[in-house]
Amino acid sequence: MSHHEYDTNQNPICTVDPYDYLKIIRNPDGRTITRHLQVPTKSASPDPTSLSPVLTKDVTLNPTHNTWIRIFLPSKALTNTNNDDNKLPLIVYYHGGGFILLSASSSFHHDFCSDMAAQLSAVVVSVEYRLAPEHRLPAAYDDAFEALDWIKSTDEIWLREFADVSNCFLMGTSAGGNITYHVGLRALTAVDELAPLKIKGLVLHHSFFGGVKRTESEIRLVNNPVLPLSGNDLMWELALPIGVDRDHEYSNPTADVRRWSDNCDGIKGLGWRLLVVGCDGDPLIDRQVEFVEMLKKNGVDVVSQFSQGYYHGVEIVDPTKATELFVLLTQFLNNDNSQLPKLK
Repeated sequence: MSHHEYDTNQNPICTVDPYDYLKIIRNPDGRTITRHLQVPTKSASPDPTSLSPVLTKDVTLNPTHNTWIRIFLPSKALTNTNNDDNKLPLIVYYHGGGFILLSASSSFHHDFCSDMAAQLSAVVVSVEYRLAPEHRLPAAYDDAFEALDWIKSTDEIWLREFADVSNCFLMGTSAGGNITYHVGLRALTAVDELAPLKIKGLVLHHSFFGGVKRTESEIRLVNNPVLPLSGNDLMWELALPIGVDRDHEYSNPTADVRRWSDNCDGIKGLGWRLLVVGCDGDPLIDRQVEFVEMLKKNGVDVVSQFSQGYYHGVEIVDPTKATELFVLLTQFLNNDNSQLPKLK
């Protein structure tokens, strides 16, 4: 067992420098950061004559905010008869990065969405939202919801011709899982406004939730190399509105019991299904498990899959694990919970 330093409450102290871990520097203005994390990016490739199994296209969402979306279309859809029966399910995807890092064009996010479109035979829309601390929450939620508003009325041919907007699922990884939940809550009160877009369910993948009180898994994995507690805390500090703590509703959805009950009633009323995926090598697993237990307690239709070992966001960077996840997602989209496979 590794040596730990302890605070006055006998909780182990994280010895990882969060700025070095995140490769960021706080700028003197106090409102911005300089990002030094080097992550390869990929450009969209919409050429229908290419041999790629998935075509990709970027479309501007809000030029004022410099937001955009990347559409992933299985190339075989181009050969299908364009009638409503052949339209593909739509997955709106929100990427991770602790609200402060990465992009829809980051190579592993691009590859994950491309593989998902191919494996699930779905149209995937990946959203480029504004990052904190330059744009603190709820900016990411605003952008993520604006994407839904855009999808419902766009003349973009790939969506109009090939996507069944009445069979839509919201999905996100890490911070994107958090965004998925909060955008879902906004959509509860905007059903008519979003029509003909109809959300059928939410997929929360390794969701980034927080809270002031430490969980057992956060303490157990305090110096976890993939998500150390110091990095976790700093991301929340930079992302949340100034002056609030991690028990704010954006971070800790179960903190306000009355609001939580109302949210669950709304989800049940629309018949949404939820899939929550995680692993016990992730410091955030206890929060994800609590989230699922609270949903079940309130009668929400939720399926959870928590695998043994691994690490936060494993399927994003390990294609072999992603393949298992895509089998699970295929059956969830088809509402076939009886045969849901166990993630190993």
